[in-house]
Amino acid sequence: MTLDKLLHYINTEHAIPSDSDAHAFMSKLSDDAIRITMKLNTAYHTPEEICSIMAELTGQPIDPTFRLFPPFNSDFGKNIHFGKHVFINSGCKFQDQGGIYIGDGALIGHNVVLATLNHDFAPERRGNIIPAPIHIGKNVWIGANVTVTSGVTVGDNAIIATGAVVTKDIPADMIAGGVPAKVIKSIYD
Repeated sequence: MTLDKLLHYINTEHAIPSDSDAHAFMSKLSDDAIRITMKLNTAYHTPEEICSIMAELTGQPIDPTFRLFPPFNSDFGKNIHFGKHVFINSGCKFQDQGGIYIGDGALIGHNVVLATLNHDFAPERRGNIIPAPIHIGKNVWIGANVTVTSGVTVGDNAIIATGAVVTKDIPADMIAGGVPAKVIKSIYD
């Protein structure tokens, strides 16, 4: 198994059986992500060093306009995609196996959880992983302590209120909040 093959498999939203080669390889990459995020979280780093560590985590170049305040946790790392001028505040947790796409200018508040995996409902297959991507649009502001679940798209310019649990898509230019999150009003109201 290679990273490219695994990402192709995951990004086509195939279930990953718990006893598969894909699951075993994904677990190895999770160990790498833990090692890299421990390095990030246990000492001070300049913004440039943080970009370098995040490039190691994601396997992709990170734009120098990216800012992150540690601690930060990811249990995979290789399926996170950041735009330009993205800000991630402290305490965020990204479960990115299913893919996390964050658009230019997005602001992610303290302790935000982005979770791209589900498990099979059947108890005998509960260890199987079902991935689905999260898409955060351009100039989105996600408040502190928000959880966004797998398969959700948050449209450009939207605002997600503190503490919301986002289980369904939020259209562009809307403010949403609550558990589960619902659209409250337009940002232009």
